[in-house]
Amino acid sequence: MLFAIQINDSPARSDTSMTGFQFIKAALTAGHQIVRVFFYHDGIYNAFIPALPGEMVPPDWSSLARESRVELIFCTAAAERRGMLQTDREPGAGLSPLEGFQGGGLGLWVDACIRAERVVVFGGDR
Repeated sequence: MLFAIQINDSPARSDTSMTGFQFIKAALTAGHQIVRVFFYHDGIYNAFIPALPGEMVPPDWSSLARESRVELIFCTAAAERRGMLQTDREPGAGLSPLEGFQGGGLGLWVDACIRAERVVVFGGDR
């Protein structure tokens, strides 16, 4: 089965990122394929936060991308709205995404949904 996955929550605010990560690993182990993982709304923080405070451990998306060749796309518009990417209006602001992540727009999410047999969304739509 082909899955398109959307992650909408920050790993610092909710465990839905980890739930989505575990779902993807289980699906891959069971022989399914992931068309694309799209990080939207506060989910874009998964692409920029290498560690969390305290005992919270974020999902290791970079290893997943490297080992399974799963495509990890964060919404560039959502990242810009949250100050994570440099814009023409704010030179010098922003961060670089973690290894394995690429920026993209909603067109890539729509493409994934069209190609997938199932679409699974983890998290709210803040």
